[in-house]
Amino acid sequence: MARRIAHITKERVVKLVVAEKNIAAQKIAQLLADAGKPKNDKVYNTQVYRFTVDGEDWVSMGLAGHILAPDFPDEILFDKQNGWYSVSAEGEVLPADVPDGLARPPYDTKRKPFLANGISIKGWKVESLPYLTWAPIVKLPAEKEIIRVLKNLAKKADEVIIATDFDREGELIGADALNMVREVAPELPARRARYSALIKGEVTEAFNNLVELDQDLADAGESRQYIDLIWGAVLTRYLTLAKFGGFGNVRSAGRVQTPTLALVVERERERMAFVPEDYWQIRGMGEASGQEFKIAHTTVRFTDKAAAEAAFAHVSGAETGTVTAVAKRSRKQQPPVPFNTTALQAAAAAEGISPARTMRIAESLYMSGFISYPRVDNTVYPKTLDIEGIVKGLASGTPALAPVCKKVLAGPLTPTRGKVETTDHPPIHPTGQGDPTTLDGGQLKLYNLIARRFLATLMGPATIENTKLSIDVAGEPFAASGDVLVEAGFREAYPYGLKRDEQLPALAEGDVIDVRDIKLEAKQTEPPTRYSQGKLVQEMEKRGLGTKSTRASIIERLYAVRYLKNDPIEPSQLGIAIIDALSQFAPRVTTPEMTAELDADMTMVAEGKDTQDHVVDHSRALLAGMLDALIEHKDDLGEAISDAVTADARVGACPKCGKDLVMKTSAKTRGSFIGCMGWPDCDVTYPVPSGVKVSPLEGEAAVCPECGAPRIKCQPFRQKAYEQCVNPKCPTNYEPDLKVGECAVCREAGRAGGDLIAHKSERTGKRFIRCANYEECGVSYPLPARGKLEATGEVCEHCGAPVVVVETARGPWRICVNMDCPGKEKKPARGKAAAKKAPAKKTAAKKTTAKKAPAKKAATKKA
Repeated sequence: MARRIAHITKERVVKLVVAEKNIAAQKIAQLLADAGKPKNDKVYNTQVYRFTVDGEDWVSMGLAGHILAPDFPDEILFDKQNGWYSVSAEGEVLPADVPDGLARPPYDTKRKPFLANGISIKGWKVESLPYLTWAPIVKLPAEKEIIRVLKNLAKKADEVIIATDFDREGELIGADALNMVREVAPELPARRARYSALIKGEVTEAFNNLVELDQDLADAGESRQYIDLIWGAVLTRYLTLAKFGGFGNVRSAGRVQTPTLALVVERERERMAFVPEDYWQIRGMGEASGQEFKIAHTTVRFTDKAAAEAAFAHVSGAETGTVTAVAKRSRKQQPPVPFNTTALQAAAAAEGISPARTMRIAESLYMSGFISYPRVDNTVYPKTLDIEGIVKGLASGTPALAPVCKKVLAGPLTPTRGKVETTDHPPIHPTGQGDPTTLDGGQLKLYNLIARRFLATLMGPATIENTKLSIDVAGEPFAASGDVLVEAGFREAYPYGLKRDEQLPALAEGDVIDVRDIKLEAKQTEPPTRYSQGKLVQEMEKRGLGTKSTRASIIERLYAVRYLKNDPIEPSQLGIAIIDALSQFAPRVTTPEMTAELDADMTMVAEGKDTQDHVVDHSRALLAGMLDALIEHKDDLGEAISDAVTADARVGACPKCGKDLVMKTSAKTRGSFIGCMGWPDCDVTYPVPSGVKVSPLEGEAAVCPECGAPRIKCQPFRQKAYEQCVNPKCPTNYEPDLKVGECAVCREAGRAGGDLIAHKSERTGKRFIRCANYEECGVSYPLPARGKLEATGEVCEHCGAPVVVVETARGPWRICVNMDCPGKEKKPARGKAAAKKAPAKKTAAKKTTAKKAPAKKAATKKA
């Protein structure tokens, strides 16, 4: 009995802390705990952390993001007494404000979506879309196990503290969690902890100054959730139903996604409409004191060809030039303002990190306590920010930054200020805590960018000196220009985007220089440049599209549904067709103005100046006003989509019948292949290389000179792209068989002819090693898809399988071909993240072994 009482006392919880994610719950427990480490525990199968604060028992848990998801009921019903309504799974009656203009039961047909007493909105039918626009919304459990644990802990708690991220989405997640708590503990006191960085000082301050949960902010977040659900569901179903079938069925659309795509299409239309103009330039090289530099005619662009040729005729044989003037001018380059989310995404994109990846990495750095909260609009550091402490932390934690930090600490700590100042979170900055040496790859790259930007905002301007030489070459005016960084200023900390010094030799008026390689170059004006991902994020912010939290994911979504491709961004034919059709039949859905209007409505909700119901109903009315025209022209839009999908999927012409060869998806395997549009009359098909992104080639390179089949570009993940013919039987893809060793199973069984032969399949293009007696012994090994193969005559010391050498772009790669070789499992993980990666490697090895085990067992049995 005594033991049981002790156990009950141990389980007693005074305060329950609810964080947004498990890692945040763990971090908060570590930062608040009195002494020692928090105790890891599990409630059912969910991790929780138990600790004490001032002698009180606390427990923290993470929610894994949204625990409730909005959805529609299966049907909308009607009767004369109640009007339109739905019934939830729990039996709750949900009123539906369906306009009088929509038809009511009884209907002339019983065919779905029409019901005897209403409309089914579960199935995707065009007739149900006007009703779906006005359907009530229910919130369903998205994380049942976590809700179960939350309620279990809430029953034992004396107080609950919501410690989710402080923004609209975080406030909504916290409000949903609190609503679940209220179902089992209606009177439980609840407070809110707001912090901007997961570090000791910030978190302690937040829990010492708890506030009330901001219901207006949560309602604004829920308004966005509801509006995006309604618009996304209606438009996606409409576009999908307009042309169901083809190469991937669902056609995604959304309130923010569609006008964002329209921006890219608009820029592509400008490029297509652009008419290039001819111009000519005269440029060459100068040399003095052994130093070379570029020179160019002062007429930057000759628009008259005859004038350009006349000027060039004067200088074409010239060997010297005379300096007629030397002008020097200094200019100041001001330090940058602090990072907000958009500026960080744009700067990271210039360094090769996409906006979506930037946010994933920034989130991990925030959760680990390296940087402040990464979703902010603010560009002004608050006066309460311990700038000196952060700089000192950077100096001790990052030796490479120590000299710069020392200079910063010596001067006045007066940071730059941006134009946007808010009170929720400070601009993105390093915390000066944690060990940056534990970071690698993209994490370290992004952390350095943030740390250096922070230091740059505390430093003075850079001074750049420009030198301009005026040069007479055979009577024609030429010039040379060079920029030199004479005073580094903030550039000592922040070298990103800095052009290399272009130092000119020390020359004076009257000096003679050597000139050579003077050429007349014919050129054409360039069309407007395409958006980079960073520039598109900035344009979205400028047009009021999306939020700091959603812009990166919207761009990523447009890539995922194949409306966008490449970087700089190019719209696919499908993306162009959808925008063209929607612009014709429902132009407002493609404009930023309508989306910005709804976003402004949601801001009013956050400020308590409007209600959630009013804003959501306003968005429904806007959508309903466009839907009639869209439904009327469904077939027209469907044809446009069909043609565009075929154009996007085309890889070339069929060598047999001349019709289009397109990328297709197998209905059975869901795998990709290349097939002829002339099927079933033409049965030409080709396999698609696995693990690569395939795109067609253009011009002469698009047709194989050996067999006439299309050639394609294959882009492996994080590897160099290569080109190949799609026909596995083409001579360009042929590889002769190569003996790489002898089969150990056949040798042990005393079976003759057990040669191990490396072979490339003419049907699939895959490479493998197989025993000549395969039907009897079953011995086979996979090979890398590419790279010249070389037999070594050696066998692996661990398993006896052949050892071969594969030539790769990085050089020769010596491997044992046995994927289940025990020697591969023994190799330790490399790099700073070895400890983290080791469990994943072990799991992968187990999976491979399990998959191969039956074949090995069968082979042994036969032998």
